[in-house]
Amino acid sequence: MALFVDVVEIVCKAGDGGNGCVSFHREKYVQAGGPDGGDGGRGGDIVFMATERMHTLMDFRFRRKFQAPSGEDGHAARCKGKSGEDTVIEAPVGTVVREASTGKVLLDLVNDGERRVLLRGGKGGYGNARFATPTRQAPNFARPGEKTTAVTVKLELKSIADVGLAGFPNVGKSTILSMVTAAKPKIANYHFTTLVPNLGIVRQDGQSFVMADIPGLVEGAADGVGLGHAFLRHIERTRMIVHVVDISGSEGRDPLDDYDKIVAELARYGDLAKRPVIVAANKIDLGGEENLSRMREKLRPSGIEVYPVSAATGKGLKELMRAVCDMLYALPASEPFPEEEMEVTFDEEPFKIDVEDGVYILSGKAITRLYDSVNFSDEQSLNYFHRSLRRMGVNEALVARGVKPGDTVVINDMEFDFIE
Repeated sequence: MALFVDVVEIVCKAGDGGNGCVSFHREKYVQAGGPDGGDGGRGGDIVFMATERMHTLMDFRFRRKFQAPSGEDGHAARCKGKSGEDTVIEAPVGTVVREASTGKVLLDLVNDGERRVLLRGGKGGYGNARFATPTRQAPNFARPGEKTTAVTVKLELKSIADVGLAGFPNVGKSTILSMVTAAKPKIANYHFTTLVPNLGIVRQDGQSFVMADIPGLVEGAADGVGLGHAFLRHIERTRMIVHVVDISGSEGRDPLDDYDKIVAELARYGDLAKRPVIVAANKIDLGGEENLSRMREKLRPSGIEVYPVSAATGKGLKELMRAVCDMLYALPASEPFPEEEMEVTFDEEPFKIDVEDGVYILSGKAITRLYDSVNFSDEQSLNYFHRSLRRMGVNEALVARGVKPGDTVVINDMEFDFIE
């Protein structure tokens, strides 16, 4: 059996934007060509694509980092740099992408072939041709491309199924699935034979739906006991649940008590206990008529139907599937998980001022981007730098922090004397 992996963390980073170009037109007989530096190209996006070709997240165990190509820098003659290609990450249908740090649902991949953008690439920086004005005809500076941030996301595979089979281990869920679909799950007479969710398509009365056999739950499953906590996520999408019990009590357990315990575990894991339910009283061929009467009496007030079946002989399975089909198609279609916006932006952060031993240290994305765009050996570029600082409110903020003329201000690896 192939290794089944349904939760994994990966690191994604969109491509950085290419830097703008500083260039001046050079042509024979043209002594003073104007600025013609082109813009940088846009960085590539990180894109997820849902595919039915994959059934687990096993591939991500061997590759945990995904980075899209950066955009090319701009070129002379106003030539824009080439944009980076998107990086497409294939994941199984039913994969939910969460922000690892907050748990926010960012993407829910529910349709085969669906493409969704997780991270946008950085914008390309402007070339010096963009900064030409009537009073600044030869700008000797350009803007760098936007730098993107790596983000850690958690991928969770939540099986796409209309109907989920729930119940204690060894009550016959896998056998029922094998009898009503073409699925061939591993079946044996010991607990936890089923280690992965198995899906099959049921065709009944000209209609079809997907049924999932979820690994056996036990009391305490919502706390991680047994296999339950690892696989309860696979019935989160189901529109209804077929609760399978061993009505014969062949393993010495009371089927009514089993039912109560599994319902309690489902109630502790989201809203699973609120899903419409049909009870499959399995192993009726081994006896259990008294238990069947008790179960029906117990569930009569709630209106839950109980169908005696024998997965071993096929008895009652057609009636059960017909009832499931009738109930299923009276229910609304399942909705994707609500998605939230990830707080990853390229907006310039407010600058920060730290004071250490009388030295004022400026930092922040906005400051770094401005610093990277300046040619400090060029007077026009230096004037642009000072004007930009004043426009950003840096001078006023420094004065508010107590800076005096002549005090040292540090930006990155350069020191300046403060002048009002």
